[in-house]
This record gives sequence, structure tokens and C-alpha cells, in this order.
Amino acid sequence: MAVFTEVAPELAQSLLTRLGLGQMLSLRGISAGIENTNYFVTTGQGDYVLTLFERLSSEQLPFYLQLMKHLASRGLAVPDPQADADGCILFELAGKPAAVVNKLRGGHQLAPDLFHCEQVGAALAKMHLAGQDFPLQQPNLRGLPWWRETVPVVLPHLTAQQALLITTELDYQEHLAASATYAQLPRGPIHADLFRDNVMFEGLPGREKLSGFFDFYFAGVDTWAFDLAVCINDWCIDLESGRLAESRAQAFVAAYEKVRPMSGAEHRLLPGLLRAAALRFWISRLWDFHLPRDAAMLKPHDPSHFERVLRARIQQPWHALTP
Repeated sequence: MAVFTEVAPELAQSLLTRLGLGQMLSLRGISAGIENTNYFVTTGQGDYVLTLFERLSSEQLPFYLQLMKHLASRGLAVPDPQADADGCILFELAGKPAAVVNKLRGGHQLAPDLFHCEQVGAALAKMHLAGQDFPLQQPNLRGLPWWRETVPVVLPHLTAQQALLITTELDYQEHLAASATYAQLPRGPIHADLFRDNVMFEGLPGREKLSGFFDFYFAGVDTWAFDLAVCINDWCIDLESGRLAESRAQAFVAAYEKVRPMSGAEHRLLPGLLRAAALRFWISRLWDFHLPRDAAMLKPHDPSHFERVLRARIQQPWHALTP
């Protein structure tokens, strides 16, 4: 959500007019994130987010936008892409694919406790179930094939110890993905990036209610347990060390299972998938950090964070012990 492409106010207004969203009152670039160009837009009718897609193609984007439409129609609190009079939700702006969604209410909870983890766990399970009948198919574009392609690109930037860790773990994940148990894992559309800064809460401190989650532009069809592992590695860890906060992890999984009980295969492979989720984000952060793109507002994440998380998941495997 950095600003790679500057958008003139009159250009933004032309799209808002097409969408029937009224006169623009403000247009403000969003510095958070590293994938797309994002602006907060306020009109006389409300608050929205304008996104220009910097990497995703017009052929890939219908999956993400239609998935949000599908989930919103099922009552989930996710951004709803705005349509023009012809029902179109994907447009072109400044030479880039673009979309406008409603802005969710609330703010981030960057220091979650059990209460927040339980709400996110339940919401994730509801999302998985609601997406079961989504008709479009698109793989997780940051899955194993992308790891294979990207590890050789980042290897020259690593120390010998880091190179050994990343190549050894990639081999481990190749074997895991080829196993018979992995083939049994339930699959469907996943968010794949449901970190603390992609979820909104509102209400008094200690009584906050989840008001929505957003940024579906890493979504794809993959195993639901991988999606769960991505969440646990962010919502349920000590950020300084990468160690698992087991009480939060247990609460997260228990709340998830109240909505969608996990299979035996999912429970057996969860420790390995926690490693997979850490590897995925270590690779992508290495790539973004060492091969950055020019942007007016860009804050690449520290790759060493997920290196620590991966080492912690290897050293201390964790199984969820739900009732």
C-alpha cells in the first residue's frame, strides 16, 4: 500500500463520478504496505480506498475483487468493490488497473490479547466456509512455485548460515507438499495475509469488536490450514523473539474450530505449515528489501523478523490441543 503511481485529483474524481460516489473532498496517499498504490478518498457520500495495482494483472484481478464481492454478499465484513452502472468493478487509472472499495470502520489492534485472537480465529473460519462455493479459481501466487523461483534470487544477499537455513527449509517444504497427508488437507480461497494491520476493531478498550478485515490481494486457492498458520505466526507470537505465545495460539485455534473443526491431517501438519508460513514471508521480505521498487512512500519490512519466526517454529514445533 505504498504510493508507486501518483494520481492527480481530477483523474480520481473522474472515476468517482463514473461510480456515482459524489464530489471528492480529500485524496490522501497511504504509506503502509509495499505492493499496491493506495489512497484514502473522502466524498460527500463516505470514505473509500482507491487502489492502483502495481503487480497484479487485469487477468488476475477479477479473482480478488469478485472474492470480496462474494464474501460481502455472505455477510462478512470485508471491503465491497464499488460498481459502475454496468456492474464493472475493475477499471484503468493512470495506466494501471484500479478499483474503489468502501473503507472499513475502526482501527488496528497491534497488541492483541486472547479476546482479539478469538475473534480473528472465528472470522477466518467463517471466511473459509463462505468461500467454499466461490466459482473462480486462482492459485496462491506466493505459494511453493514462487518460493522455488525466488530463493535463488535472494541467495546472493544472504550469509552462509541464512543460505543453509532457507535452502534446507525449502527442501523440507517440498517433501511436505508431496506427502499423502498434505493431499488430504481441505482447500479453498484463503486470505494468505491476515496480519494485525489487515484487521479492524472498534469499541471501547477491552471491549473491541472485530469490524472487518481487508487487503485480499494475496488471496488464492490453497490449504485452509496454511491460512491459519499465517495468522498464528503474526497474531500469536512475541514480536521481539518470534516465539509462540501459546495461550493466544490455543485461543485462536479453539475459536476457529468452534466454527469449522479441523481435520486430523490439518492437526498433524500444523507444525510444518507454521514453518511454511514463516518461510513464505521471510522470502518475500528478503525480495522486497534487497530488490526494492521506486515509490514515493515505501517502507519495506525487516526480513530478519521472519527468519527469527522460522527458527523458532523449527526449534519448538507446536500442536494445537483443542477440546
